[in-house]
Amino acid sequence: MFEEGQYFAPVNTDADGTVVVELGENHPGFADAEYRERRNALAALALDWRPGEPVPAASYTDDEQEVWRLVSGELAVKHQQRAVREYLEGAERLKLPADHIPQLSEVSEKLEPLTGFSYMPAAGLVPLRDFYGVLAEGKFYATQYIRHHSVPFYTPEPDVIHEVIGHANALASPRFAALYRIAGEAARRVHSEDALEFVSRVFWFTLEFGVMSEPDGLKAYGAGILSSYGEIDEFPGMTILPLDLLTMGTIEYDITQYQDKLFDAGSMQQLEDVVGEFWANCDDESIERLKAAG
Repeated sequence: MFEEGQYFAPVNTDADGTVVVELGENHPGFADAEYRERRNALAALALDWRPGEPVPAASYTDDEQEVWRLVSGELAVKHQQRAVREYLEGAERLKLPADHIPQLSEVSEKLEPLTGFSYMPAAGLVPLRDFYGVLAEGKFYATQYIRHHSVPFYTPEPDVIHEVIGHANALASPRFAALYRIAGEAARRVHSEDALEFVSRVFWFTLEFGVMSEPDGLKAYGAGILSSYGEIDEFPGMTILPLDLLTMGTIEYDITQYQDKLFDAGSMQQLEDVVGEFWANCDDESIERLKAAG
């Protein structure tokens, strides 16, 4: 999924058709044969799925269910202090379960009546244009695995906590959902890979790692921050910059570390006026002009 895709462990299919998720040696679940077997099975479910079919149900262990209960409970407390009002209102509308990992179909059933969005399963990395393209249709590709139970507050890759707690609560807000859709429309409109990369980087620094000043302080609205137990406490101490499309679309960043440069949208209205208008009207030529002017 856009830059986020670099987090994902490669998913390969052996000659006999067996699907294998290649976890690195430093992955918390590398030595856990049972966890690896479930990761392979979940990836196979997603690879076998076709649009229009029901989303296949994932199987989770008691330990994994406990990870969801623990992390979702802790994040909910932090959100009250650190999340923007619009996100909190979306979370109140969606009412994600706190006692179990919701199936993607369960999330979709709650989400569709609110903003028309629904979830589709992903084995791992989704090509950039494919991931964004379906946003325009109110679809969201998501993985179904959850982080290893040995380190419940850490994950080296986006898991179902990130995909659902981070994104679905935002997608339950009509205003945020509209921004996701027009980001997808922008990705479909541009043709060059450079322009698509620019669109995705703006997404990264807004809907993934965006912050916003509210009357009671700096808050987060980006899913990457709001699904991270550690980063949600650290982001106020980072370098905070004003919204700037050129900088967001071209700045270098390290996806393996907390983001040390963040962009303050100022308000929901400003986010819509600056970033929303950019996505609504950008094309290859306008992006090239923007880069050349800088």
